[in-house]
Amino acid sequence: MDLTVLRYSSGADSTLGLLYMDRKFACYTLEDEHREKKVYGETRIPAGRYRVVLRTVGSHHERYKQKFPEFHKGMLHITNVPNFTDILIHIGNTDDDTAGCLLVGESSYSNVNQPGRINSSTVAYKRIYPIIVSALEKGDEVWISYLDEVNFE
Repeated sequence: MDLTVLRYSSGADSTLGLLYMDRKFACYTLEDEHREKKVYGETRIPAGRYRVVLRTVGSHHERYKQKFPEFHKGMLHITNVPNFTDILIHIGNTDDDTAGCLLVGESSYSNVNQPGRINSSTVAYKRIYPIIVSALEKGDEVWISYLDEVNFE
């Protein structure tokens, strides 16, 4: 399975994007902003292609086991990101919720003149999570590609 994050707007504190699953639009995304020099928990990961696996350790995993006992099998963990660790796909609404991770939501609010925001994050997560986990459980590899904003200059 191929996931793609198309980053379309980078503001002072956040980056908004579109998540595609096998080339079909799935939901909106929010990450921390781009920085030339990484600040721990406050910087989006670099553009690139990374493998997604299930992570069954850590506080996020324990919280999600309680929150979603009917379907949670592990956190969606983005691996082998240079100079980054513990990058997850999870629920949240603003850059305060990211810590460098990828948040998913059903709608987004512009980050041009205000802080970026996504809404209905739980709805989006509950929709995409089972599809990704099903692919992993079948033995399929899941990869996520991050594509930076298009510069029209």
